[in-house]
Amino acid sequence: MVIIMNPDATDENIKEVIAAVEGAGLKAKVMEGASQKIVGVIGDKTRLASVPIDAMAGVEQSVAISKSYKLASREFHPMASVIDVAGVKIGGGTPVVMAGPCAVESKEQLFEAADIVKAAGAQFLRGGAYKPRTSPYSFQGLEEKGLEYLAEARERTGLRIVTEVTTVEAIDRVAHYADMLQVGARNMQNFGLLKEVGKCGKPVLLKRGLAATLDEWLNAAEYIMNAGNPNVVFCERGIRTYETYTRNTLDLSAVAAIKHLSHLPIIVDPSHGTGKWRMVKPMAFAAIAAGADGLMMEVHPNPAKALSDGPQSLTPENYQEVMRGVQKLAVFMKEENIVPMDI
Repeated sequence: MVIIMNPDATDENIKEVIAAVEGAGLKAKVMEGASQKIVGVIGDKTRLASVPIDAMAGVEQSVAISKSYKLASREFHPMASVIDVAGVKIGGGTPVVMAGPCAVESKEQLFEAADIVKAAGAQFLRGGAYKPRTSPYSFQGLEEKGLEYLAEARERTGLRIVTEVTTVEAIDRVAHYADMLQVGARNMQNFGLLKEVGKCGKPVLLKRGLAATLDEWLNAAEYIMNAGNPNVVFCERGIRTYETYTRNTLDLSAVAAIKHLSHLPIIVDPSHGTGKWRMVKPMAFAAIAAGADGLMMEVHPNPAKALSDGPQSLTPENYQEVMRGVQKLAVFMKEENIVPMDI
């Protein structure tokens, strides 16, 4: 439920509404609207059945939220959220870029990649220390040693670190080193992991599942938020369809849909979305044009020698070319005031 206050509601009116909500054993969160304040109610709204909320001073109306995901819904939080990750803002109008190798293979490889992505304008270094792979015989990552290398790369470059957490047991360890924790596609509905990540205190990048609907994806975010972590960013990385030419089918319509349904930011991963490095550039441009709040791209100093995802990784030269185009497109859209239409 949300309680919409009158534009002329006083602070005392709002305090009285909050007291009534909390007196019924529910939680209240105040949000600033364009011209009025909104009090979001978290919990079983039937407890307010005997409380005359709509008759209270300063209240315009109370509205029940129809979505199963409450905290992630734009009904609950009408204004778009900006997620701060160690000083870098995601959703503030300027697209952010997370780039780097699929996996941390060695200190030398990671440091070289970090220098490359930093020089071209990325704000985040991505790299997997724990790698969930389809085959048990594929490279599984360097684990904690990889996390140590990521932390060292941050000290050298100033880049923020985003890396995947795959098990509940590893959450504290990954959170110690990383600025942002990634929940991968295969774990999008690992509800035990989502709940614990919600308690870790670090922002979370939530990738879409291999065949997840938007409703399932939004409810996955709800698990994290309901556990106490409001700092969630969606990442569209393609879904599995009958098409076999690409690794996945990149669903750019999800950007517009999520923007309409949720207040949380969304970025796009064209590397996993296509599985082909030649397609990363056009899909990255399309994602920014669709209104994405950023990109995640795989970049490797030498993709031909990569231990994982070489075919979809950009070379330094290709990455620099993509970044030049992305930056120009972002500036153009901002100058022309081109914003996604509310659907």
